[in-house]
Amino acid sequence: MKFLINKLIIFLGRKNYSIDPNLSNKSLFFLVLIRLMQLLRGSLLKLFLKSSTGLIFKGANVKIWNANNICVGRTLILHDNVFINALCKKGVIFGDNVTIQDNTTIECTGIISDLGEGLIVGDNVGFAPNCFIQVRGKVIIGSNVLFGPGVYLFSENHRFDDTNRFINIQGTTRKGVEVQDGVWIGARSVILDGVVIGNNSIIAAGSVVNVNIPPFEIWGGIPAKKIKNR
Repeated sequence: MKFLINKLIIFLGRKNYSIDPNLSNKSLFFLVLIRLMQLLRGSLLKLFLKSSTGLIFKGANVKIWNANNICVGRTLILHDNVFINALCKKGVIFGDNVTIQDNTTIECTGIISDLGEGLIVGDNVGFAPNCFIQVRGKVIIGSNVLFGPGVYLFSENHRFDDTNRFINIQGTTRKGVEVQDGVWIGARSVILDGVVIGNNSIIAAGSVVNVNIPPFEIWGGIPAKKIKNR
């Protein structure tokens, strides 16, 4: 059974995947049942998407708004309580083999008077539980990127230059955020608007990133500072 399931996972695009030999056949059987239920839900969701080239696994209590703005690659796994509001100018694109775990929110638009730009997610990207991705300016996430639990990403900032006016009527700036290939963002980190995180860099857990991060460097702290090269 493990051999067949492993072959199927590899066929779906998870190269070099191997099931842990300590996993019992009974536990694997129940996991397969859960995936089959998710696949049934995902098959219904596919009918409402702009495009989808593969399988979708949809967990319980997943909410998708404006699904007609979403393009999906080969495999998309949505765990329980995921919320995606895809209302934006240029839509949401998920590459191959994207996993979004429990309680993660992707919010493209907060108010309909000013729609968000759009989101592009590359291949083999994993969002751990409780992430929040705000898509106001354009957000680009490369391939093979890892988001730890509770990562927050913001692509908008409020103006506050005029002290004679309330902040909520001064408007916003939207520079956008880019997370390049191979990046690992540690748990509970915050990525602020205007930031570019370079290829294969690492953000330590609990960091606040407000400047660009060069490739192959490790940064951490509040605000984040360079720790060392990789």
